[in-house]
Amino acid sequence: MKRAATLSALVCLLAVTAAAPASPDAARRPERPHGSLLDTVPDEGVLKVCTTGDYAPFTQRDPKDGTYRGIDISMARDLAKSLGAKPRFVATTWANLTKDVAARRCDIGVGGISITLPHARQVYFGEPTREDGKTPIVRCAEKEKFKDGTLADIDTPGRTVIVNPGGTNEEFARAHIKRATIKLHPENTTIFQEIVAGRADVMMTDASETLYQSKIHPELCALHPEKPFTFSEKAYATPRGDMDFKEYVDRFTHLATHDGTYAKYEAEWMK
Repeated sequence: MKRAATLSALVCLLAVTAAAPASPDAARRPERPHGSLLDTVPDEGVLKVCTTGDYAPFTQRDPKDGTYRGIDISMARDLAKSLGAKPRFVATTWANLTKDVAARRCDIGVGGISITLPHARQVYFGEPTREDGKTPIVRCAEKEKFKDGTLADIDTPGRTVIVNPGGTNEEFARAHIKRATIKLHPENTTIFQEIVAGRADVMMTDASETLYQSKIHPELCALHPEKPFTFSEKAYATPRGDMDFKEYVDRFTHLATHDGTYAKYEAEWMK
């Protein structure tokens, strides 16, 4: 009789527990996605690629037809092909790129993305594709005015330092420029023309970009790109929590940067 009563009480307790509503904390927790992108991308046949399209030589969007090209665009196409999928490029901005990857609006972020610790809290960064760092680019005709091209030479009253908003270029400028004027220019595709036209004096951006821009704008000269102010690395961003996919992207990147594939794409733009 005692055993029957105990079983009856246990059944009642289980019924009450099952019927109890979820805690507020549980209700707020997002459901974890099922499966790795390493499986779902081949199954769906599409690799969603977030990119800004405004940072040659890594990512450039043609305003006429909306197509993308660049070093990392070619790499993304190869990555998609290796997964038996086709790339679908998703437009984003520098302010939202890692947020979009973290929110899984895309499967991977590419396009000259610099690894930073704040962004590394939002996404996984894969094996680096190249080393880089901030360096100045100025009009060649005024190169001597910048002397050694140090931050002290740049940060002088009456000088205009132009930056694109929302990325590491703005972060660097605001951290180091105190006396010169900082000018925001929203269009990264036309920002170097502002220096050519004399509406700005200098921009500090990744050395790789200064080398490319001095190639297509002979009026501009990169200052000490071989010795940038900072050290950084570029890499691709993938969603946190999906180690299987990150490890695959790492293997893909490692092979491409050691078998001449990445160097071939880079040479098409930089040489």
